[in-house]
Amino acid sequence: MKIACISDIHGNLHALDAVLADIARRGADVIVNLGDILSGPLLPRATAERLMALDLPTVAGNHERQVLADDPARMGNSDRFARDAITPAQRDWMRALPGTLRPVGDVLLVHGTPDSDVVCWLDSVSPAGRHAASHEEVRERAGTAQASLILCGHTHVPRSMLLDDGRLVVNPGSVGLQAYYDEHPFRHKMENGTPHARYAIVERVGATWTVEHRAVSYDWEAAAALAERHGRPNWGHALRWGRMP
Repeated sequence: MKIACISDIHGNLHALDAVLADIARRGADVIVNLGDILSGPLLPRATAERLMALDLPTVAGNHERQVLADDPARMGNSDRFARDAITPAQRDWMRALPGTLRPVGDVLLVHGTPDSDVVCWLDSVSPAGRHAASHEEVRERAGTAQASLILCGHTHVPRSMLLDDGRLVVNPGSVGLQAYYDEHPFRHKMENGTPHARYAIVERVGATWTVEHRAVSYDWEAAAALAERHGRPNWGHALRWGRMP
């Protein structure tokens, strides 16, 4: 079983198409999508159209929940841009996405953790900033989840950890956005340091899983210029450099 894992596309169709082309060259039995699909000042409607046609096993992220919220006045700029751009049919598609999913065998898909779409699994955030989570923190968040492979997103940071009970937790990183600031649960920033689109290929070999984290080149200048035309220069910088300004 060979699984291509994508997450945190954030409406970046330029990056998504490059990643899908790379997956097609390398081959996969299934592609799974771990949420945060459309929110951002890029191409939410076209991204939704592309993904709905592919009908991938997909879970909702926190931004799907936020885009579907009832009060646009309380939304952030990225969620409101996506909300205003997408069609009623696309909203219905988002509304039907589950919070967790088991697409094959003993594989579990989540966005953050099984219990929360905003808790980081393989990273921890404190008043001092963000750092890689310890084995004990990752194991505690895994709880009693029954799966040999757990796939999560949310942080945009490619990372994986094998627990001492044999469960493997993998975050493929973000297809569409390689740097951002966040306020939950404390202010912190994420920076991958390059603009490459990230995803992972996970393959079962015998009784174990192997992980390959992939960084794919795409036309990030076009994506950055589009964000800037839509009034988001910070996004432009993040897309162009993989760092916050």
